[in-house]
Amino acid sequence: RVLFRSMRRITMMLALLVLSLGLYAANVNPIATAFTNGNASALENNMDKEVDLSLPSLTKSCPGSEAIQLLSNFFSANKPSGFTVVHQAEKKTTGFYVGKLSCGQFSYRVNITYKIAGDSILIQSIRIE
Repeated sequence: RVLFRSMRRITMMLALLVLSLGLYAANVNPIATAFTNGNASALENNMDKEVDLSLPSLTKSCPGSEAIQLLSNFFSANKPSGFTVVHQAEKKTTGFYVGKLSCGQFSYRVNITYKIAGDSILIQSIRIE
């Protein structure tokens, strides 16, 4: 009986620890949804002032609003059929994730780096290769 109580306490403590760690992870779901739907304008609130953008035909540093327009052009030419986050990592106020973007017969690797500002994610770079 004592062993059961101890195991239950340990399980509860581990569950609370895992839940509290999850609270600090940035929510990348809106960004993943924007890529899934090919909706670059949905990223408007997540773009930093200056974004490093790399597309198969273009690499440039530009204002967030221009990056949205360039992404819109990319999505128009390459209609997304799915997006999966493959890996995500964070360290204090920065993070990155790697995703797989499916566009018809083609598949692209997407690398996104961001900084965390309060409750928001601000995209600093997007690389689609």
